[in-house]
Amino acid sequence: MNLSVVWNTTKRASFCAVLGLGLLTTPVSVPTAMAQEGPKSVSGLAKRLLGAVVNISTTQNVTPRRNRNVPTPRVPDGSPFQEYFEEFFGNRGGQGGNNNRRERQRQATSLGSGFVIDAKEGIIVTNNHVIEGADEITANFSDGSKLKAELIGTDPKTDIAVLKVKPNDDLVEVPFGVSEEMEIGDWVMAIGNPFGLGGTVTMGIVSAQNRDINSGPYDNFIQTDASINRGNSGGPLFNMKGEVIGINTAIISPSGGSIGIGFSIPSDLATNVIAQLREFGETRRGWLGVSIQPVTDDIAESLGMDDARGALVAGVTKGGPAEKSEIEPGDVVLVFDGKRIKEWRDLPRVVADTPVGKTVDVVVYRKDKEQTIKVELGRLEDGEKLIAGNGSDEKKDEDEKVEALGMTFGALDDAAREKYELGEEVESGVVITAVAEGSVAADKGITEGSVVVEIGQVEVAKPEDITERLDETRKADRKNALFLISSKTGELSFVVLKLVQ
Repeated sequence: MNLSVVWNTTKRASFCAVLGLGLLTTPVSVPTAMAQEGPKSVSGLAKRLLGAVVNISTTQNVTPRRNRNVPTPRVPDGSPFQEYFEEFFGNRGGQGGNNNRRERQRQATSLGSGFVIDAKEGIIVTNNHVIEGADEITANFSDGSKLKAELIGTDPKTDIAVLKVKPNDDLVEVPFGVSEEMEIGDWVMAIGNPFGLGGTVTMGIVSAQNRDINSGPYDNFIQTDASINRGNSGGPLFNMKGEVIGINTAIISPSGGSIGIGFSIPSDLATNVIAQLREFGETRRGWLGVSIQPVTDDIAESLGMDDARGALVAGVTKGGPAEKSEIEPGDVVLVFDGKRIKEWRDLPRVVADTPVGKTVDVVVYRKDKEQTIKVELGRLEDGEKLIAGNGSDEKKDEDEKVEALGMTFGALDDAAREKYELGEEVESGVVITAVAEGSVAADKGITEGSVVVEIGQVEVAKPEDITERLDETRKADRKNALFLISSKTGELSFVVLKLVQ
């Protein structure tokens, strides 16, 4: 069965796609009897919350494009069908001509959900994919009233959008709860607009926490079996106190309908994004300026770590905060601003949630010991521009080729750069000129034309450095060697190779 992750939005122009911090309130407390037997009724809770949940409808003007290489059909002059041909093909200026063609526009519509978080200001939260590309947005309330909505700001990385309507005395708002306090098995309620049917209430439990569905850099979804379908996107997921602990966003389904696997953006992640969108109309995330990868058991052993934890720094952005603070490739980030990094994907979320310009302590593991480095964070949005425009000077070394671990190494000279089409981003290192079939390097996916930048966190500049570093690694009784490999375009990654005796 081919399962796919889909947006929960009903849309004629098919919004089907694969799919991102916190206000403190009273922690969720579920009565023991309810937790064991389930709630006998949630009618009172549903009645109280329905008024705050809205249906979001959008329209988008779409101009159909016709292949200009296909000639317009001709009809005889005076034909009774000539008027219809001209209307359909937009040709008011003569047979077969394009100069006066008039393109007819049609409207694509979309349906989703949202909820009011500030009745006084008329603030509504929904998903970015619900309103993306819309020319007109309307909030439809449970009492039948409709209000035109203005887009305040969006964040595609977390799929959150903030809208504003002209408030009236009838608006009902709902508060955010603390998603971190929710536990697997806790009861939750989803309210939304499935398949355009209007306010619909479904019940279920928290099935799992911290789900990564590869939809973005800050994936940390709540998984629930409360029925979520197309059109539920942007709707709230409530705890049993009526607090929003999630924004319903995606489902896994072979058909687009609920099979009991739905995903919600946790409120702890959403609230800071929403606050920034309300204040600035955009996000202002912290930026460290590193590329990272997981710390596997093999990598941990090669670095002399007791266990696999933290985030391994694979590369450092030129001119970024990490480089200025002397964080290096091969460092393992263990603690960031007092928060332990249990696994590598924790780091982007923690960094993004930290104010721009704040100086933080970063604890890294480097060369068999921990050390603390102070870093002043930049702004992610500025960092993305810096990365896009980064260039580097070319360096080279000429030496004879050497062989080790099934690989042949050569100097990173002009001839090698031309032969392997290496970009200027590849500043230094030793080029791999051949990889033996069946070798430990081939098994790890290393290919000819890649460049070795470091071994065991020590830079290599000429082929002889390779054998020297491997000999030193063996003398340290290490079973594996940690290679920092650069692709042809300068993308860095760590690869652990088992040492062959």
